[in-house]
Amino acid sequence: MRSPSYSVLPARGLRAAVVLALAAGLGTAVPATAHADTAPAPAVPATAHADTAPAPAARPFMGWSSWSMQSSKYPGLNPDGDYSYLTEANVLKQADALAKKLKPYGYEYVNIDSGWWRDRSWKPGFDANGRQRPDPVRFPHGMKAVADHIHGLGLKAGIYLPVGLEKEAYGDGKVPVRDADGCTTADIVHGDLRTTNGWDSAYKLDFSRPCTQKYVDSQARLLASWGYDFLKLDGVGPGSFKSGDNYDNVADVAAWQKAIAATGRPIHLELSWSLDIGHAADWKKYSHGWRVDTDVECYCNTLVSWENSVDDRFADTPGWTRHAGPGGWNDLDSLDVGNGAMDGLTKAERQTYATLWAIAKSPLYTGDDLTRLDDYGVKLLTNREVIAVDQSASPPARPVTPSDPQQVWAAKNPDGTYTVALFNLADAPAAVTADFSALGFTGKAAVRDLWNHENLGSHRNTITEALPAHGSRLFTVTPHGSALTTTGYEAEAGTNTLGGNASVADCSACSGGKKVGNLYLGGTLRFDHVVVDRPGTYLIEVAYVSGDARPVNVSAGAGAVTRHTFPSTGDWGTVEKVAVPVTLKAGSNTLTFDSGPDYAPDIDRVDVPSSPRQ
Repeated sequence: MRSPSYSVLPARGLRAAVVLALAAGLGTAVPATAHADTAPAPAVPATAHADTAPAPAARPFMGWSSWSMQSSKYPGLNPDGDYSYLTEANVLKQADALAKKLKPYGYEYVNIDSGWWRDRSWKPGFDANGRQRPDPVRFPHGMKAVADHIHGLGLKAGIYLPVGLEKEAYGDGKVPVRDADGCTTADIVHGDLRTTNGWDSAYKLDFSRPCTQKYVDSQARLLASWGYDFLKLDGVGPGSFKSGDNYDNVADVAAWQKAIAATGRPIHLELSWSLDIGHAADWKKYSHGWRVDTDVECYCNTLVSWENSVDDRFADTPGWTRHAGPGGWNDLDSLDVGNGAMDGLTKAERQTYATLWAIAKSPLYTGDDLTRLDDYGVKLLTNREVIAVDQSASPPARPVTPSDPQQVWAAKNPDGTYTVALFNLADAPAAVTADFSALGFTGKAAVRDLWNHENLGSHRNTITEALPAHGSRLFTVTPHGSALTTTGYEAEAGTNTLGGNASVADCSACSGGKKVGNLYLGGTLRFDHVVVDRPGTYLIEVAYVSGDARPVNVSAGAGAVTRHTFPSTGDWGTVEKVAVPVTLKAGSNTLTFDSGPDYAPDIDRVDVPSSPRQ
């Protein structure tokens, strides 16, 4: 994950405002006009068939977002200055292309990102009630007309707002709140005008004051009256590289959920960015999706780059996996794999990017120019078998091996099959093996290659593929073998030896209610009596707890020490498992977990298969 001091942060901040560089008075509230976008905003009734409509966020949403192109320095995208791509004409051009090329595959949202209320100099505009007003040059026909066009294509319209009251909308505290007699902007924020959101571009709303919910209600009614089906609420904390009371926007998100419900219009609420996993329960309670990481865009002369943050998702996603499901999904950000050179990735990287998004069940929304998709990009974005992985009822995949350069991710599907992805994250070609014992069975299995629509026949015990740098493969594996038999060893057992700071601790989620923790700066856990009948390499399953990704040295007897990084389990109360190869001799063995100079995961138990790898 990139540090908050990373050099692209000023550009990222522009997603909500360049207010850090603008004088506070540049944008002022303006009188209401006859413009359709400032007309009264009555509640929008629910459709007559609301009882038969799909449940909100039953599956990850699919569509297109404007941000990747409007933030890129790729030649020709923003000819009139930074972020100038965002115009009514360009949005509708992309909507038309989405309807023609991707709608048959499930893509349906056309999402307008930051800047729709700002002019080319990024000066913001607001209506007489402190609500964002569309820039008349960018969107000459207003936001309702844009939504109407999108709906006419059989698609859904999305829009964007930053969390909080933008500073320029405050108007010395005298701006009246719509449909709230006596309420002004002075009555909805804290008296000390403390700031909030990821850019400190807004005053923090004070929900202990009765006028505040009414302001959010007025914003929601306006968006609903325009016909929007989706709202991205950005700069939300804890998250967005901010923490502390000023940046706790849980109350804002709850207020938006309440306000949206009151409009009677179904509106998908998506939160951004790098949300605090410690508040996962709040994000799940009040929204339909949450960005788990920073922006995927590179803010360079392409849309993205591998090193910028595509590769970071492999480390940052696993901790969130268990929080995704119908009603709310982990959002990995835009999927920019359709434009070839403009994407800034190799073909192998583009497929790997799309593979991770699909198995993680991230929303699939591309930020590409849909009017010039290349043939390879079309194949990636329209592969029905891969889309089905993302949209099916099966759970998200997570790593079943450590977070080493060669990784295997998997998920068991409701029908008993497995979704299995192989990744080579190294900068050079390498072979990657998925061992069926890591999935919980041995013997034969039928394997289907989802990217190539090809049945690969029966494999016994493993699948091995030679992959290019940053390459991947994606399979459905159908077991025809038998369940794996193992012998379990508890970390807290009295027959084990603890060294350094290592100690036994309570763990309600752990086998036996205990674990061994405090494995740091030389702390060790040694299993002293691991017994096998035959010599060989065994793929042992390690149950562990780790609130972040941590390395550990693993060795058997006097054998070689191998260092592995275990993926985050998301918090210090959740147990996950990875499979690690160790070489054992026939009879009794020692098995050691050594933190070395770092902090290691807590260990719950290990399970050793009855036979070595074949």
